[in-house]
Amino acid sequence: MANAATLTNGDVHEHPRGLYVLFGTEMWERFSFYSMLALFTLYLRDPVEGFGWTAAEATSLYANYLMFVYASPLIGGLIADKITGYRKAVMIGGFFFMAGHGLLSIPQIWAVYAALTCLVIGNGFFKPNVSTMVGNLYPEGSHLKDRAYNIFYMGINVGALLAPIVMEIVKAYFGFHAAFAVAAFGMVISVAILWRWKNLVEDPDALKQRIAGASEAADTAAVSVDAPPHGVSSQDEGGNNETTASQKASLMDAVPDWKRVTALIVIFLIVIVFWMVFHQNGSTITYWADDNTAWNVSGTISNAINPFWIIVLTFPLVWFWGWLDKKGKEPSTPVKMAFGMTLTGLSFFVLWYAAVIGEGKVYTAEEMRGGSFRINERVMTNLAADGVPQALLDKLISAKADDGKNLIDDVKFSPDTDKATGQKMEGSDRLIAAIDKVSPGDGSKYRDLFLKHAFLFTVSPFWLLLAYAIISLGELMLSPMGLSLVSKVAPIRMRGLLMGGWFVATAIGNKLTAIGIYWSIWYQSNFFLILGLMALFMAVVLFVIIRPLKKAMPGV
Repeated sequence: MANAATLTNGDVHEHPRGLYVLFGTEMWERFSFYSMLALFTLYLRDPVEGFGWTAAEATSLYANYLMFVYASPLIGGLIADKITGYRKAVMIGGFFFMAGHGLLSIPQIWAVYAALTCLVIGNGFFKPNVSTMVGNLYPEGSHLKDRAYNIFYMGINVGALLAPIVMEIVKAYFGFHAAFAVAAFGMVISVAILWRWKNLVEDPDALKQRIAGASEAADTAAVSVDAPPHGVSSQDEGGNNETTASQKASLMDAVPDWKRVTALIVIFLIVIVFWMVFHQNGSTITYWADDNTAWNVSGTISNAINPFWIIVLTFPLVWFWGWLDKKGKEPSTPVKMAFGMTLTGLSFFVLWYAAVIGEGKVYTAEEMRGGSFRINERVMTNLAADGVPQALLDKLISAKADDGKNLIDDVKFSPDTDKATGQKMEGSDRLIAAIDKVSPGDGSKYRDLFLKHAFLFTVSPFWLLLAYAIISLGELMLSPMGLSLVSKVAPIRMRGLLMGGWFVATAIGNKLTAIGIYWSIWYQSNFFLILGLMALFMAVVLFVIIRPLKKAMPGV
């Protein structure tokens, strides 16, 4: 195969070996990154190896971390452009990633905050610049570039798919800290691949003279936030029944700048809501998978479902858009995004329906005997309404072990072996014993009420798999179009600013995943219903303003 240098000088008939170097580099980096995300909130909540945090505390830190992670490419890309260069920036990011994941294997809270700082810095250096390096392998006008970004995007999802599966196995046998160490080792492999074959991914003399185009900037930005590149839509290839690129540009130039900017601001608002809802996957949906899904694994494994569906659905969707394009019926980008938001809302209605089933079922004593129990803020409210003294509930909330971890509040009591006696105990007995230890006799006195309200119902994994299938299809309809849209619609003099606006909107959306603090206050059904309604509301807004949006962004 041709190397990067010969390809840049004109060979456009095959992918360079450097693409596969970057594929491996990114795959192992994403394996490392998603390993951490799959474990993180459950680790914070774990009362043994973790810190016994409540769902609200874990969700708040998760939301802040995601906000900084998705904003960091703005700074990391700028530093690479002006100071370090791309490969060096990626290497720096890789070492920060290794340090971050390594720190998480230390069972101390200071290590968690130090780790998150390293991971944010590492992401800023690594993600935008490894994505830029993909484009740098190809000359301007290469017909292979779009395919290269799609191949690269598959590397992201392969890593994201493998990570939760491996973490589930390692955690089950060796615990959280060993799993974080494995994540760090994944980053070692990533950096080693890039270092070993660095000559295949950078040709300094050729690349100094290279200027990236708008569509490539969109692709680079897309994979920097793990979104599909714009090539997932056949519209972007200027299909058989679409106007030519030059005609589209002429149509766009005739639209006043203020209309184009206003249209993009609307898109940014849609993106904020999408990411707020979608990235519940690392917090509340992981809690749902851990507490309320009837399978013999932890919620960690649920983080593999989305990348699985992305891998399965991407190419059929590309074919479907191409088929519609040939018939002249492919929807415009705003319409696709509206459908994407609709599917996002519907996915949460699937979870809402599953929660209604679980919450409405009357469970037998036999079913409860083998189940798990958790007392949180919602349960406390219901217990108080049923006559349990508030003084007792306050005592349970404030009960702490010597290391400061909660003894009762938001702790999951599952069937387990008692360390003192060596005997197997049901979750119900473990809960009541813990309450009696904090307030002697009160657990037994109010046993039926505690078990009634604290029982964690479970439903079939089918509902979670179906919801993920729907939201993954919605992601493919919405996320890849957005960045391409910015590159096409933004006035040239404001293109960089508005591309940055996309990242800011993404960061805000991730910060708003903190709505998950209500997970332990609202019923699960109400939580899913509210998020589903928010997504559907934005979809309705999009459908209502489709006509003015099309006028503001003709040809897309």
